[in-house]
Amino acid sequence: MTAPIELYYWPTPNGWKVSIALEEMGLPYNLNLVNIGKGEQFEPDFLKISPNNRMPAIIDPEGPDGAPISIFESGAILQYLARKTGQFCGPTQRDRIAVDQWLMWQMGGLGPMAGQAHHFLKYAPQMDPPQELPYAQDRYRNEVGRLHRVLDTQLGQTEYVAGDFFSIADMAIWPWAILWEGQQQDISDKPNLKRWLDLVGERPAVQAGKAVAAENRGGIQTKEEQKILFGQK
Repeated sequence: MTAPIELYYWPTPNGWKVSIALEEMGLPYNLNLVNIGKGEQFEPDFLKISPNNRMPAIIDPEGPDGAPISIFESGAILQYLARKTGQFCGPTQRDRIAVDQWLMWQMGGLGPMAGQAHHFLKYAPQMDPPQELPYAQDRYRNEVGRLHRVLDTQLGQTEYVAGDFFSIADMAIWPWAILWEGQQQDISDKPNLKRWLDLVGERPAVQAGKAVAAENRGGIQTKEEQKILFGQK
């Protein structure tokens, strides 16, 4: 029997990527919550697993050659799990290249840009004193809109992001794209994006992965949480 993977997680878009992958791949896992609002991501034991103090991270007790391995960075985790199981990485070498490039597009583009949009549009105005920064708000709102147009164009040519097959690229992009309202986006003119959001969202394993520890998802509520998340140097 496969030994459970240890998942270090909090219910955010980056966390959802890995919980969705584990559910889709049918891999057993133990849930270890890392409360980022309380600063648990800075604890020494977690930093041994994720030196960049970010979740998600995993420990696979049955890593390469049967030896345990810890992995941080959600994109690296997705690639590792896809290789480990032989699932969701594309049926051909060309397909795998397409999957990797769209995964990198999310890691270097949509994720960071959408994250900054959330910060400047939602959290910064709630700070003490409030930080209303129109240039930053416009910059990241507009860049997310551009990335959504890129995605909508791609999805006009393929059923899923990397082709006519569901992959880790979809698992990486969907958790950020589904939060378009919080990024102050309008997808009414992006029918391909909307179709894909619904298509992926109907998958039972995606729903199960997104539901993991959902009761803990409440946003950044207090000044102390803001200080922990946004004041670290």
